[in-house]
Amino acid sequence: MKYEIVINGARRNVEFAPPANGSSRVKFTMDGRQVAACAVPVAPGAHSILVDGRPLEVTTEENLDGFLVRVGGREFQTQIVDPRSWRRARGAGLELEGRQQLVAPMPGKIVRVLATVGQQVSAGEGLLVIEAMKMQNEIRSPKSGTIEKLAGEGQTVNAGEILAVVA
Repeated sequence: MKYEIVINGARRNVEFAPPANGSSRVKFTMDGRQVAACAVPVAPGAHSILVDGRPLEVTTEENLDGFLVRVGGREFQTQIVDPRSWRRARGAGLELEGRQQLVAPMPGKIVRVLATVGQQVSAGEGLLVIEAMKMQNEIRSPKSGTIEKLAGEGQTVNAGEILAVVA
């Protein structure tokens, strides 16, 4: 698994190979340098790690900016950068214009209605929940506006069928 981690403001590329068969041995590559270590949890948020024959006691504490990691009397503010969050957020400020029809992505059943016809909604607000293949998906408004049409709870829908209209 590949990660981008920010440690005290410096970006690092880390590729992590999870331990096999419950082993405490882990291998990872950080900025092209391979490292092998043994990591054993000793308490919640605390690990005993052996890196290149050197023992380290590491504690982690989650905070608003990521994690505070303490090693050998030093503190490191770390954050794991999720590239998917950038992809999700890059279109977040855009709103569709005009009358929008929301259609069922696949056949399913409306299990919950979160809004009403005539209600003012904002972009991204949940309108209804559709269940398809034992999974529930919330259908959200693509724009701010007024709901003109909305499917009813318990209604069975086909793929491509109009679930809601927001104007």
